[in-house]
Amino acid sequence: MRILITNDDGMDSPVLPHLVNWAKKLGDVTVVVPKTEQSGRSHAINLVYPFEIAKFDMGDDVDAYFVDSTPADCVRYALLTLKLKCDLVISGINKGYNIGEDIVYSGTVGACFEASYFKIKTLAISTDPSSFDGALKCLDTVYSYITSNDLFSKCSILNVNIPLNGDEILITKQGGANYLDVFVEVEKGMYLPKGDCIYVNHHDHTIDADAVFDGFISVTPLTINRVDIAAYEEIKKLNP
Repeated sequence: MRILITNDDGMDSPVLPHLVNWAKKLGDVTVVVPKTEQSGRSHAINLVYPFEIAKFDMGDDVDAYFVDSTPADCVRYALLTLKLKCDLVISGINKGYNIGEDIVYSGTVGACFEASYFKIKTLAISTDPSSFDGALKCLDTVYSYITSNDLFSKCSILNVNIPLNGDEILITKQGGANYLDVFVEVEKGMYLPKGDCIYVNHHDHTIDADAVFDGFISVTPLTINRVDIAAYEEIKKLNP
């Protein structure tokens, strides 16, 4: 298997070498990651300004590149310029969960959305911001669950969130908002968003956030299709 690894935490993410070593058990690994952290960049790409791309060292048996742009641009460079023919894109392991409406903003998930345009299987992996240990311990279990249940035949984008001590895996849906941002002036004329938590756990384990915060590993099938199918089916009746 040929695997592309990317992330939105950048080339200095402390978990990157560990994820690469794990993925090497599955096949040949190429790494293309942002030069610096790109959290919250969603599916953005840079079409205006030139940016730096260069190789960096991740060991003799792994080709690794940094791209001074977004996670989606990392995928685009790998597939369009390096002409990488890969079977799986793994994005992560993200320092912080990508659940609920936060998925929309996630650079980790944005990389998977980009790869899905190329009909490639994608796996976004995120975990508790305090430690990567739980996620690293669960990688074999999660991947075995995905392959043994042939999940990629049903959906090409799987969003996985692993709590610190998760073991049981649940298939979930995207939940609602977890934070409500306010813009705080940190110096004159300079503002930074500050998130106030508005999440309420209703212990509904069909929802990604509730499942994760109750200690379950959440696997959510995603799609890049932005069409509201229910509305389409109703509105298309207007067609003559």
